Amino acid sequence: MFGGASLQLGRVFGIRIGVDVSWFFVLFLIIWQLTNYYEDVAPGSNAFVLATVSALAFFLSILLHELGHAVVAIRNGIPIEGIDLWMFGGVARLGRDTDSPGVEFRVAIAGPIVTLLIAAVCVGVGVAISSGDQLLDSSRFAETGVVGAATAVLGYLASVNVLVLVFNLIPGFPLDGGRIARAIAWWRTGDRNRATRLAARLGRGVGWLMVGGGLVLLIAGYWITGIWLAFIGYFLAQAARSAEAQATFAGRIEHLRVSDVMDAEPVAIPETLDLAGAENEYFLRYGWPWFPVVDSDGHLVGVVAHEALLSVPEQVRPSRPVASVMARDEVGSGLRVDLEEPLESLLAREGLARLGAIMAVDRDGVLRGIVTVEALRRALRGAVTV
Repeated sequence: MFGGASLQLGRVFGIRIGVDVSWFFVLFLIIWQLTNYYEDVAPGSNAFVLATVSALAFFLSILLHELGHAVVAIRNGIPIEGIDLWMFGGVARLGRDTDSPGVEFRVAIAGPIVTLLIAAVCVGVGVAISSGDQLLDSSRFAETGVVGAATAVLGYLASVNVLVLVFNLIPGFPLDGGRIARAIAWWRTGDRNRATRLAARLGRGVGWLMVGGGLVLLIAGYWITGIWLAFIGYFLAQAARSAEAQATFAGRIEHLRVSDVMDAEPVAIPETLDLAGAENEYFLRYGWPWFPVVDSDGHLVGVVAHEALLSVPEQVRPSRPVASVMARDEVGSGLRVDLEEPLESLLAREGLARLGAIMAVDRDGVLRGIVTVEALRRALRGAVTV
């Protein structure tokens, strides 16, 4: 949803970590608010430094929360396309949906458990270096008391992680609590799409309640809090609505697999072919902007774009293999999909949106076909008319 426009910060456990541009706005806002707060509760300290450390530590907590989801997903055989931080926190982008209520529950609960542990550590360290009363005052943002710099930061981190925990456990999709509710409903009914629709309806209800609460706060004069709560609620309601619509539509195409719509005769370039040969035999012949690249056994190893080829001087292309300029197929690249996966798993694939197609591979990673956006549209139009 956000990975296509995010800026990559790095990789953790092979997982791409990115930030949306909205993240910088929220980071600035948090630092600005906390600077004023720390000037009151921790006089004599550098309030700006404390605010910056606290804001970055908060987003580190969000990242750890999402890594909790990601690690459990990977351990259950679900690839992760990346983690993005943005204005509302973070999102771990799963390469495909969970395939059982148990996996759904484990993936959903992993993030809140990590957040609970972070809050517990902050409380434990805070109590160890100061009194419980001082930590409690700082965690409640009581500006009348004066505490040490470390206690103020730990109190802030403890309280904000508790808020994140409580918010995420609200039983409304797509929040973690909503995913937990979906797992329970899925387990009881045996129908994932029905469970998703139920959890999404809960999410819409919660979202509009938050919008109403935000309007009440606005009337009461709490402008920033009211606008923020209403904005989050509106986004949650719209996200839940989209999830409900997607679940309804997924029920119509649940009998279709990737292999049903793919082009079973893909044109691929051998990774050992030189760039001059690739230009003459493939790009000039077919006129396509990119091609999948395979090894000698037919395994998908990457994608080569015409632009990447043209960036190499013409005189050295005969001595350069295609593999030297291709984008490699690795974890999080979003280039491949298993040919036996449900067709609905393609709807949120980043690679499909970025390239206009996605490669279908078998269990051994051998390229078996290509699914284009147009082929997917034809299948979806057929489902709509059913």
